[in-house]
Amino acid sequence: MSDTSKTGGKTPATSGGINPMTAWRSQMDRAFEDFFRGWGLPGFAQPLEMASASRAMIAPRIDVRESDGTVEISAELPGMADKDVKVTVHEGVLTIEGEKKEESESREADVWLSERHYGSFRRSFSLPDTLDAEKVAARFDKGVLKVTLPKKAGGAKPQPRSIPIG
Repeated sequence: MSDTSKTGGKTPATSGGINPMTAWRSQMDRAFEDFFRGWGLPGFAQPLEMASASRAMIAPRIDVRESDGTVEISAELPGMADKDVKVTVHEGVLTIEGEKKEESESREADVWLSERHYGSFRRSFSLPDTLDAEKVAARFDKGVLKVTLPKKAGGAKPQPRSIPIG
């Protein structure tokens, strides 16, 4: 039986909550951006018809690291400022959201180029009971957001147990 038959015909999401096809498309967009960069036209990094589709911010790259005392979530947010990003914790869910607004204008000889790029994102993470949601801290530096979630004191991980079926 295939994976899609188990999920009612839908492609299962990965553990990060991103559909595998969305991740693949994002990789393809980056490959096309790299390929078309620098065609020699003033102000163009890629053809105009590709610019709006590939620049839309779908979801930032996220890294999650766990140490003995904390869990740290890092989000790559190039070109954004801390005022464009919002981090909230509500009912055991950490949410990172933001909006990017970019406008540029270039005038050279007989060429005038004006571009606007807008995009927003929202990523949410269910927090385990072992983390102290009251002591979450966030910092933003050079386009990278780092959210630190300390573990509760004396918070040993609950051990799995077998439940008898009666």
